[in-house]
Amino acid sequence: MTLRTPRLPLSMIALGALALGAAVPLHAQYRQTIGNNMATCRGNGPAVLVTVDGVKASKGRIRVQSYRANAADWLKKGRWINRIDSAARAGTMTFCVPVPSSGSYGIAVRHDLDGDGETDLSSDGGGMSNNPSINIFNLGKPSYTKTAISVDGVKSIRIKMRYM
Repeated sequence: MTLRTPRLPLSMIALGALALGAAVPLHAQYRQTIGNNMATCRGNGPAVLVTVDGVKASKGRIRVQSYRANAADWLKKGRWINRIDSAARAGTMTFCVPVPSSGSYGIAVRHDLDGDGETDLSSDGGGMSNNPSINIFNLGKPSYTKTAISVDGVKSIRIKMRYM
């Protein structure tokens, strides 16, 4: 007696492969901690070359995070795409932040001055793409529409750090 394996139509196999392929990128598109690889910004991108001006002191940690520029992702916990975490150096620092594809993104920078991993509004600093005003009315979280940058290739931006 010979057992036969049932054959699935090619369209069902393709649909299953498509579903599996779509699930992997969805999970992998958030929360990638990466190094500051400047070579990425010497290529074709897509990436953001971020120059951070006005770092107050050479102590603590600087964190640079990229987000999709939309209401669902911008500054939402766990919705960042790539994060670079580096020792702070007073003055100007430069980072290369790759993004998944051409599109609209926002960049947020935080200087955790004492390096404890907690936000201290009285001493820590911050800044965002397009340098929007940060005030009591927006609680330091300007809308994604004010911070959105269009990335196609390698986009260069400057972010001015702000401290209390």
